[in-house]
Amino acid sequence: MNTIQRRIAIKDELHNQKLLSANQLARKYGVSRQTVVGDIALLRAQGEPIVSTVNGYKYQEESTSYHGVVVCQHTFDQTRAELESIISLKGEVVDVLIEHSVYGQIVGTLGLATQSDINDFMSRVKNENHKLLASLTNGIHLHNISCKDEETFNKIQHRLDELGFLYHDKT
Repeated sequence: MNTIQRRIAIKDELHNQKLLSANQLARKYGVSRQTVVGDIALLRAQGEPIVSTVNGYKYQEESTSYHGVVVCQHTFDQTRAELESIISLKGEVVDVLIEHSVYGQIVGTLGLATQSDINDFMSRVKNENHKLLASLTNGIHLHNISCKDEETFNKIQHRLDELGFLYHDKT
């Protein structure tokens, strides 16, 4: 299989699967993980709407859901409770964004929609000794949340506020 055939096969795989990691694709096609990362980058450059989540690559789905943004601030130890409160109210944590003083906006695509997603994410952060993006901004971060409607989003916001996770300017 040549490079072009592999990229076509990767596109087909992503269309037929919900989510695939670079490691899974690398094993399947007998190439390195970095080769797959490069293939995905080139497919994106050709206009393919492929997104990278904490659990792998997928095609970006056309959304008819409601999207809202929350600004949060909390400790690392409160991260699981924050994510679980969003998921429990049927929200998806699409991404996390911080405003960095040097780099401007930094966005990490998350795609957390289930308890399993949260468990995998938290396990990777802890076991691989990673830091959260919010650690660069004293815990302040934004989440894009996808849910079925504005009422659901308002419930999520209210719950995050009850838990003390929403950021409130103290000046």
